[in-house]
Amino acid sequence: MKHKKHSYGGEFHHKHSLGQNFIEDETLLEQLADLSLVTKDDCVLEIGPGFGALTKPLARRAKQVVSLEIDETLFPILNVALERFDNAHVVQGDVMKTDLHALAEASFGEGCSLRVAANLPYYITTDVLTKLLMTLPEAKSIAVMIQKEVGDKLLSQPGDEGYGPLAIMCQYFCEVRRALDVPAACFTPPPKVDSSFMVLERRKDKPYAVADEALLMRLIRGAFAMRRKTLINNLIACFPMDRLQAAAAMEAAGLDAQCRAEALSIGQLCSLCEQIGRLLPAI
Repeated sequence: MKHKKHSYGGEFHHKHSLGQNFIEDETLLEQLADLSLVTKDDCVLEIGPGFGALTKPLARRAKQVVSLEIDETLFPILNVALERFDNAHVVQGDVMKTDLHALAEASFGEGCSLRVAANLPYYITTDVLTKLLMTLPEAKSIAVMIQKEVGDKLLSQPGDEGYGPLAIMCQYFCEVRRALDVPAACFTPPPKVDSSFMVLERRKDKPYAVADEALLMRLIRGAFAMRRKTLINNLIACFPMDRLQAAAAMEAAGLDAQCRAEALSIGQLCSLCEQIGRLLPAI
C-alpha cells in the first residue's frame, strides 16, 4: 500500500480496490484539460477527482465543476486543493449508484452546456461508459482516461478482435477519438498498463437512427453473448422467436443466414434492429 503526504497535513493511502492511480504532472494535466473540450460556457461533471489535480485546470476553463468522489478520505485533500475555486464543488457518491441526470440538473440547472470528465478504475470502465451514454444524453462529450487496450476496443471495427457491444454503443452515440496515450509511469502509483485519454463527442445526428434504441442495445448485447455461435442462434436465445422468424428478420435486413455478429457494421445491426422491432409485436 502506497502512502503519500499532502499539503493539508495528512497522509493518504492509495486504495487498490478503488483503482486509485493519480497524475501529478501539471503540464500533462493542463494538456488533458485542453483536450477535454471544456470552455467557459460549459458545466463539467467530473467522476473520480482523486486529489483534484485535473479538477483545478478544469475549473479554470469551465463555468462550473461538480466532482463525484466515492472515497470520503480524499475530501480533506480536495478541500485544500479546491479552496481557491468558487466554481468547484465535490459530492460524495458511487457513480454506479448515483442518478447522474438528477445530479447534473440539481448542480447546474436545466439546459446547461454539460460535459463529462472521468478517470475511471479499469474494472468499471464498461459499466460507467454504458451508464453515461444511456442515462446522460445531454452531455456534449465524455473525456475519459482508460486502459489503452480498452481505448483500442472503442475504436475497433467489424472483424477486429476488440469489436463488440462497447465499441458499437460508443460509436453509435458518439464520435470517438484517442486524444492522447499516457504511459503508466505518468501515474502515482504506476499501474501495470498504459492508458489512453479518449474523447467521445455526442453525435447531433446519428448516421443510423433506429426507432427503439433500447431494443438496439438489447440486440447488440444478445448478438455478442456467445461469440462462437452464429448470429441466428444468438437471436433465438435473446428474443422470443424461432429459427424461421430469426432467419426472416436477417433476410429482410440483407444479412447472410450464417453470419456472425463481429462481422456486422453498425448500420447492418441497426437495419436488423428495425426488422426485429417489426416482428416482435406479432410473436
